[in-house]
Amino acid sequence: MIIGFDPGRDKCGIAVRNEQGQFPYHQVVNSEEVIATLQFLCQQFPITLLVMGNQTTSKQWKKQLEGILSPSVSIEMVDERNTSLEARDRYWKMYPLQGITRIIPLSMRFPSRPIDDIVAILLIERYLRINTP
Repeated sequence: MIIGFDPGRDKCGIAVRNEQGQFPYHQVVNSEEVIATLQFLCQQFPITLLVMGNQTTSKQWKKQLEGILSPSVSIEMVDERNTSLEARDRYWKMYPLQGITRIIPLSMRFPSRPIDDIVAILLIERYLRINTP
């Protein structure tokens, strides 16, 4: 199983992908809770890989995580350019507007919550696209 991690200063996105390609967990967590959350997820799921974005605070996070995660969890960096825009589009597919609000143009819609967890999902998908034959 793979954990996707979108690192940030104040909040981070985390997603877990299972062998069936499903995401049994995806959440936005405060940066102070990331270590405990990742450790908990590594206990709950047989995680072998953490895929993380390579932009905001990624070097500091990678250094910190290498000392905390078990040796059986490797860490790979993924280019995260434009993932925020892609995550916004994915959000509307995952949580479509209902009723009359559907007539609002996409360019004027704003997600009702942070979408860092959807970025984490996209990071896993990018990694798999690049590294799966």
